[in-house]
Amino acid sequence: MKPVKLQYWILGWFSMALCCWCISDEFSQGDNQPHTWKKLFLAHHWPVTVCKMSANDCQDPPDYWTIHGLWPDKGEECNRTWHFNVTEIKDLMSDMRHYWPDVLHSSLNRTQFWKHEWDKHGTCATTLQALNSQKKYFGKALELYKHIDLNSCLLKAGIKPSSSYYRMTDIKEALTKFYGVTPKIQCLLPEEGEKAQTIGQIEFCFTKEFQLRNCTTLKGESDPVQHAMKLGTKELSICSDTLPTYYPSEVQDHK
Repeated sequence: MKPVKLQYWILGWFSMALCCWCISDEFSQGDNQPHTWKKLFLAHHWPVTVCKMSANDCQDPPDYWTIHGLWPDKGEECNRTWHFNVTEIKDLMSDMRHYWPDVLHSSLNRTQFWKHEWDKHGTCATTLQALNSQKKYFGKALELYKHIDLNSCLLKAGIKPSSSYYRMTDIKEALTKFYGVTPKIQCLLPEEGEKAQTIGQIEFCFTKEFQLRNCTTLKGESDPVQHAMKLGTKELSICSDTLPTYYPSEVQDHK
């Protein structure tokens, strides 16, 4: 082959390879796009309300806020091949049982709850180096939970389980004043014959550097409405500022 022809052949081959690489990279970025996230939600749920939502017979639910999950704001089940392995969090087991219990299935294999959270949310969080293993993911959730210390905050503000009603604006004001950010608060709306909403979940938002931030959705961010808890026909939704708010101390109907 003549030198000139060889030069054009090499140039053509290189251009084709570069084009294929660009297309491949574009598809790769497109595939990963659903898994890119900007903030984390640390969700606490109130066990008594969780039991009220379920037809299951909850046995003595904890009387303190427990962890529901640590959720990136985008993506679900990002890596179905990365299976949950409870032995990887054996060093965390004591805290996991206390702070992250399966409220609905306390008598069954409680690891199923943790498996669900890992499969759905943990495999998406691993794009961050600080969360790129099961031990790191669950360990960081426990660390953030202890840092927030929601139970103590509410008690200091005089907000505790009671048969009386609270104003949601008072609860929001107490949390915002204490933490300096606006959390996301969800309630079980009143059923027929009830006059008050029941507080069920409080979520705190963090940046990828694990700094507290407002949970309000900014431009270009997704709002993970799919993270609302639903059990049977009952579902949590953003609390109303106008309805009386019930913070139940035990599972019972409250009219």
